[in-house]
Amino acid sequence: MKKHGLQLAVLVLAVVLSHTIAVSSILGNDKKKVTAKPVQALTYEQDSVFGERFLKAVQQREKGNADSSMMYIDSCLQINPNSAVAHFMRAEYNASKDKDTLALRDYEAAATLEPDNDTYQERVAQMYIGTGNFAKATEAYEKLYKGHRDRDDVLTVLVQLYRQQKDYDKMLDAINRLEQVDGESDQLSMMRMNAYELKGDEKGAYATLKGLADSHPNDPNFKLMLGNWLMQHKRQQEAYDIYTAVLKTEPDNAMAQSCMYDYYNETGQDAQAQAMMDKLLLGKETPSDTRIQFFRNAIQQNEKKGGDSTKIVQLFKQVQQVVPRDTTVAQLKAAYYTLKKFPKDSIDNALTDLLKLQPDNAGARIQLIQDKWPSQDWKVIAALSEPGMLYNPNELAFYFFTGLSRYYLKDDAGALTAMKKGTAFINDQSSPDIVSDLYSIMGEIYHSKGMDKEAFAAYDSCLQYKPDNIATLNNYAYFLSETGTQLDKAEQMSAKAIAAEPKNATYLDTYAWVLYKLGRYADAKIYIDQTMKFSTDSTTDGTLYEHAAAIYAQLGDYKSAVSFLEQAVKHGSDAKALEKKIRLYQKKIK
Repeated sequence: MKKHGLQLAVLVLAVVLSHTIAVSSILGNDKKKVTAKPVQALTYEQDSVFGERFLKAVQQREKGNADSSMMYIDSCLQINPNSAVAHFMRAEYNASKDKDTLALRDYEAAATLEPDNDTYQERVAQMYIGTGNFAKATEAYEKLYKGHRDRDDVLTVLVQLYRQQKDYDKMLDAINRLEQVDGESDQLSMMRMNAYELKGDEKGAYATLKGLADSHPNDPNFKLMLGNWLMQHKRQQEAYDIYTAVLKTEPDNAMAQSCMYDYYNETGQDAQAQAMMDKLLLGKETPSDTRIQFFRNAIQQNEKKGGDSTKIVQLFKQVQQVVPRDTTVAQLKAAYYTLKKFPKDSIDNALTDLLKLQPDNAGARIQLIQDKWPSQDWKVIAALSEPGMLYNPNELAFYFFTGLSRYYLKDDAGALTAMKKGTAFINDQSSPDIVSDLYSIMGEIYHSKGMDKEAFAAYDSCLQYKPDNIATLNNYAYFLSETGTQLDKAEQMSAKAIAAEPKNATYLDTYAWVLYKLGRYADAKIYIDQTMKFSTDSTTDGTLYEHAAAIYAQLGDYKSAVSFLEQAVKHGSDAKALEKKIRLYQKKIK
């Protein structure tokens, strides 16, 4: 609820002027009418205390301390229960807390105590509307109108209140009074016609609409409205005469053509209806929204007849020859192809054509990128995503797609630039998955550049958005183990990764290596053995065997260590670098 807009000085002045009468039973049952009766005036001391406390209440309210303000207001009402402004302030407070019943009591009290105060009267009327008591709301607004017969906003509310209560005669009366204030207008004539319709007075509705059309002889829209009304009331021939007359004067009037289409449909003239639809679809002067409406109708009719999509495809070709740059037609075509599950090439061509006309269509661009993603043609994906950063700078996905495609193209600088720009557009609505993966890739790039501080900060951001990003948990843990820092943190992260994928050889190897770095060699052996068990050609490299050799050597099994190092060489490790270590282990074999 809005805070009451009275200024401090005005409120204080109102207090000084309101200490001559009191109210009985103001806080009684809300079904009871709030009444006032004269009582003894406040003493000078009471008046002074009241004024001080009220001033403090206003000051607290202005500081935003609503609860403290109400403590003072309650105290004020104990001294003087007939203070209208105090009741109003308490009502505003309770309304802001959604305590509508309590608020209504105080609004009623304020309005009763000061019946000439428009603010109080209107606020209580609004509360009646809010609580669904339209009869009392009507009574309150009629009272407001008596004091301000020039207020068209009050009369407008009364029109709607009488409509709500289905009192259409009084609704018409309110419209007449509104017309006396604002003068005649098309809008009021339409309101009057609507009231006659609701009342069931067809004669009155027709006369009003006919008069409106006659008063605008050069505006065909009012004639067509009259024709539509006649159609709705089964006076089809009269409607047809009106449509024909308009089309004779304006053959390309799309609204008249639409009305004639409805007439043909209603009277079972299917061939004429189809001809009129074609005319609307292929007319250069047809408004875009009208064309799309009829295109949708054509699609619906086609679906009812079996859904022969070749006819709709042909229709798209015809329409786009007439309006080749109409983006709404291009959008509809892409949507139709997608809905009908056309071949991916056809859908992608439709999306590409749409982007040529509407390059800032983020949805179409993202859909096209997703369609192209399985091909892993990163140059094509980069060419699609990079313009998205320009046309839709707030769309994080384009920075992610650009960065990722550049990363796979081994353009680390380009990838990092795109993703760093993207971080500026992260907000509460951003996808946690996209944000997490964006920071994960940034971490990979920073690490490859030897920028461990930046890499670890990126990984921390990644896990903040998605704590279960398993790949990042594994990589972060491994890189920490390589630097020999934060090993406890590395162990916790690696443990989460293997808990999620207990047979993943890469993750098992990382955990084994972290345990090795922690000096827990026996535990490390258990997990390096599990690594060997689940490793495949795609996950096995020389590093894994080097890890196994180091772990076994720490446990005194130098024979196995030598064997693992020899396997490491076979799987790509540097033979010269390992030769010295192999000789050392061989010497230790008993």
